[in-house]
Amino acid sequence: MEREQKNIDSYIKDFPKEIQIILEKMRETIRNSAPKAKENIKYGIPTFTLHGNLVHFAAFKNHIGFYPTPGGIDAFKQELSIYKGAKGSIQFPFDKEIPYDLIRKIVDYRVKENEMKSPTNK
Repeated sequence: MEREQKNIDSYIKDFPKEIQIILEKMRETIRNSAPKAKENIKYGIPTFTLHGNLVHFAAFKNHIGFYPTPGGIDAFKQELSIYKGAKGSIQFPFDKEIPYDLIRKIVDYRVKENEMKSPTNK
């Protein structure tokens, strides 16, 4: 039975060391692109919020799931075309290098997208 996670640190600690390293690098990449975002656990997975949900990520048996909303997927459709995904998610397999630069670009895009939707920008 999965226990409910209270924060991203405890979420990451539940994984083997090699997965923890990837999760920490994901977290650091997101945090560097969105320093004003808040860290949470939503839907049982690490979530960054800034004027609403920004991005989520999670570890699975064979991949990292990255959830930058449909807008984040559409904006980078070409670069993401080599990965398995759905309307608002993408899978980065563990047997390939995680594209941290692309993740950074997507987070940068999502920050701008959320800031434009923010009531303080209207």
